Amino acid sequence: MRGNLATSLRRRRRPCPIKQYDRLPPELRRWLAQAALPWSPASALRLWQKLLGETAGNTEAVCRRLDLIEARMLMRDAPRIWGFPPPAAAQTAGGESALPRG
Repeated sequence: MRGNLATSLRRRRRPCPIKQYDRLPPELRRWLAQAALPWSPASALRLWQKLLGETAGNTEAVCRRLDLIEARMLMRDAPRIWGFPPPAAAQTAGGESALPRG
């Protein structure tokens, strides 16, 4: 069975992720190549554009912010996925996270 072939609804065309990746700015593609998480090209580009605006176009600052965002996501998800707390290196002497919020 091949699903409902008699529908009058138009199919949604989804863009090819490889083509989306190829159209990303070179700096963002370099960052994604070393990223620990599997970012979608669309979400990475949305965040890249937002951070470019916040950093007045400073791509090095954007990459540092992306590193912090990804580290915070890993810290948040580590206990749920691997069942252990984040590494002590990400904690300050007072027990607070060394990563910024927001």
